[in-house]
Amino acid sequence: MKSEVAGAVDAAGEPMSDQTSEPAAPKGGRAGRDLRAAIIVGVSLAGLIFATLFTVRVLWVGVICLAVGMGAYELVTALKVADLHLPRIPVAIAGAAVPAAAYAQGTDGLVIALFIAVIVAVGWRAYDPRRFDPPPDLRRDLAATLFCLGYTGFLAGFAGLLSRPSDGPRLVIIFIATAALNDVGGYAAGVLSGGRHKLAPRISPGKSWEGLGGSVAASCLCAGIMFPFLIHRSALLGIVFGLAAVAASTLGDLSESMLKRDIGIKDMGHLLPGHGGVMDRLDSLLATAPVAYLLLTAWAH
Repeated sequence: MKSEVAGAVDAAGEPMSDQTSEPAAPKGGRAGRDLRAAIIVGVSLAGLIFATLFTVRVLWVGVICLAVGMGAYELVTALKVADLHLPRIPVAIAGAAVPAAAYAQGTDGLVIALFIAVIVAVGWRAYDPRRFDPPPDLRRDLAATLFCLGYTGFLAGFAGLLSRPSDGPRLVIIFIATAALNDVGGYAAGVLSGGRHKLAPRISPGKSWEGLGGSVAASCLCAGIMFPFLIHRSALLGIVFGLAAVAASTLGDLSESMLKRDIGIKDMGHLLPGHGGVMDRLDSLLATAPVAYLLLTAWAH
């Protein structure tokens, strides 16, 4: 296990680990990330979301699929460090196809697409023309393949489902904004307070109870304001949604932190300056998507 840089957290509240195999992270902010780059990337992603979600919705679904495919590719690549050998391209393509099917055909499309994706990815990995007997690590690899498709494609499918109704763009904005404010509020509160009381020190030493309080305040305020204006529901329901989103998002963050800690890496990738990889931005969104779909569709319709 790599040693940790004491007190350093990234823009999502993750610990900064001292990895000799990677260069030190840019020192652009108090949290150890290039804060300016993180803000630029965040604003650019927000602009991309608005530009596609409120114009041609199929393009928005394409953005979801692209992000999921890239995230799945990063996840498979990271798992190779743990000596798990998954077919990167098939898993990425299969995972990306699931939210598109969910948007096109609803819950039936989600289930059927996931089933087909599992068959394709597992079959691709199981087939080995060099030998007749399965390789010794086949069961581990197949289990990891199922995990990757469930973690990326299946959970992202709920974002596709949420985008289907006529008011889908408004529901998606509530979902994404609340999840994003969870990260921003947690980051701000953690940095300003110093994060003295650790939330889960063995999993993610950078996360603190102070940061969690900031996440709750920011997410509940965001949803409490958006609910009356966007879906004409009470602010109290918005606060309840904010609490549920924080719980799901925090569990998503901690789950990926635990996975990265077990593998021995700091980030899933390096594509997004100041953020890490695509999966480092998707973790909380993926975990929140099913909760957002169930609550928003129940309360808005």
